[in-house]
Amino acid sequence: MTYGSSLAAAPAIREPLHAPVAHLVRGGVIEGIHYGSVVVLAADGTVELQIGDIEAAFYPRSALKPVQAVAMLRAGLPLDGELLSLTAASHSGEERHLAGTRRILELAGLPEDRLRNAPDLPFDPVVRETWVREGRLPSQLAQNCSGKHAAMLYTAHLNGWSLDDYLDPAHPLQQAIAEIVEDLTGQAIAQVTVDGCGAPLFSVSLHGLARAAARITTAAPGTPEARVADAMREHAEMASGSGRDVAALMRAVPGLLAKDGFEGVQVAALPDGRAVAVKIADGADRARVPVAAAALARAGVDPAALAEFAGAPLLGGGAVVGHIRAARALEPLPAHDVCA
Repeated sequence: MTYGSSLAAAPAIREPLHAPVAHLVRGGVIEGIHYGSVVVLAADGTVELQIGDIEAAFYPRSALKPVQAVAMLRAGLPLDGELLSLTAASHSGEERHLAGTRRILELAGLPEDRLRNAPDLPFDPVVRETWVREGRLPSQLAQNCSGKHAAMLYTAHLNGWSLDDYLDPAHPLQQAIAEIVEDLTGQAIAQVTVDGCGAPLFSVSLHGLARAAARITTAAPGTPEARVADAMREHAEMASGSGRDVAALMRAVPGLLAKDGFEGVQVAALPDGRAVAVKIADGADRARVPVAAAALARAGVDPAALAEFAGAPLLGGGAVVGHIRAARALEPLPAHDVCA
């Protein structure tokens, strides 16, 4: 679907009016408060719950990767399955991720040195420790966005676009991605900057991010949107890694599409269009998953399926003395207040 002139205006660039979304409770006392913003969309796209500021401009970081993957498919990228999941990945740097990235480059007929993402060590702590112990240096292949960058190169190559400057916001590839970001979020982009990996990063609203995720999960079978959703759900570890919470979340909730992003961003959507998006103001990862799980419960997901994501316990002297919990504003409505 193309929205063209019906696009909403770009979200305002302002200091977001965040609100409390998670409490750090130790020994029965609230020791710390994480502020942030949360939006829950109903299946029809209406806002069922909003906390904080869901309309201010913000950077979705890697939570925007499914949208970028849709844009590349629309531009002719011929990937599906594991390699398409890797295209939308913030991967852990496991061997499967490195091999998949090499395979995308092989399909494009391009060497690794055409990658322009920033070199880094593997994201997963265990994989990174082994990498360092073996004396290996940071590399573009190991960096968590290498699958996306390989797919960007492949897409540019297929279209006859230049390769050395594929990260330039004025490049045809990035212009095509920007167009789809606006298409799926339903709003104009507020600002463009550079993400950690070196790719252009587009600022939208939290509401727009949730809307884009819902449009991806509700798209007709065989469309670029549906292909991305299917690939990520069926190959969740390729889109993240072994032991990663986002993969566990997709396994725990049938049909759920989920993607995280640096600085405390999480988006998730169900096949019927229910969607949630979370931004933790201070970027704290420890609050991201409990708040997202609470938002999903508020959207109607069975809380029992989300129990393992409620928050890590706090330890004192080796014993559990507290926990992190979502704010009460995120608690599911009483049964008599929930529509059938």
